[in-house]
Amino acid sequence: MYYIVTGACGFIGANLVKALNERGIDNVIAVDNLAKADKFKNLVDCEIADYLDKHEFLELVQAGDFDGAVEAIFHEGACSDTMETDGRYMMENNYRYTSTLLDFCLDHEVPYLYASSAAVYGGGRVFSEARAHEGPLNVYGYSKFLFDQVVRRRVLADGGFGSQVVGFRYFNVYGPREQHKGRMASVAFHHFNQYREHGKVKLFEGCDGYGNGEQSRDFVYIDDVVKVNMYFLDHPEKSGIFNLGTGRAQPFNDIAHSTVNACRALEGKPALTLQEMVAQGIVEYVDFPAALKGKYQSFTQADISALRAAGYTDEFDTVAAGVTKYVQRLAGA
Repeated sequence: MYYIVTGACGFIGANLVKALNERGIDNVIAVDNLAKADKFKNLVDCEIADYLDKHEFLELVQAGDFDGAVEAIFHEGACSDTMETDGRYMMENNYRYTSTLLDFCLDHEVPYLYASSAAVYGGGRVFSEARAHEGPLNVYGYSKFLFDQVVRRRVLADGGFGSQVVGFRYFNVYGPREQHKGRMASVAFHHFNQYREHGKVKLFEGCDGYGNGEQSRDFVYIDDVVKVNMYFLDHPEKSGIFNLGTGRAQPFNDIAHSTVNACRALEGKPALTLQEMVAQGIVEYVDFPAALKGKYQSFTQADISALRAAGYTDEFDTVAAGVTKYVQRLAGA
């Protein structure tokens, strides 16, 4: 029996493969699209049974080759570029692909743990898993929203079909194995590299009534994301759509402050306040991009009451704790 991880060479997918390995599980089939070949590096320290291209994998699924051979599917494969404007590609890759795997999992009673996104909430101010609060601002968010609606109609409304289906609405995830994402990598990743290269980091100026760098997101460290996925794998009786964030909104200034101080600690230098960093030009504010106006979430904060009600009790890292761990790993410390 195989565990299948789609998007396995990507950020969250590769971390899930590693987590399965740490449980002694190496009968993992890694599925991805390696058009961007450098992603393979995320799996170099992982053990897998086989690698399949996404299109080959779908053909095998539809041909029945995996019938009776799958223990669980972690579906992380998606186009996560929120600036992608090709709606047909986005819907085929994020919606239709995800729907095909849902059909397979329901038909064969295979646990299906899939990636949704906080992008379904758009510019709203309430982040709880209810239709009234959902209004995506871009086609990426819409592709995730639409599939969640399918799950609600086909699975949750009828109490399920005897098979686990769990959707995770990821908030701002950061941590190791995201280097291939380029401009879509986390702010913490970019700040680490900016500081190492230029001795300073950049943040957007204020917008939507927020001061410089004060736009706030729910930043969640990858290790916590993996732990939640593993919790549901261990509890196949639990299904639903769940926010996966910390329940705390923290400003981008906190990312900059934590990253710089973590880097300075590795250099043997004392910590600075944010105000000192700004005064010394270590934190620099740049114009807010015109292309993001009207499409940008200036505030997110996961309501994690449903996750807690499902029995997950572990605490989540703060930005300071998570970023410090991340910087140490990026630096090889």
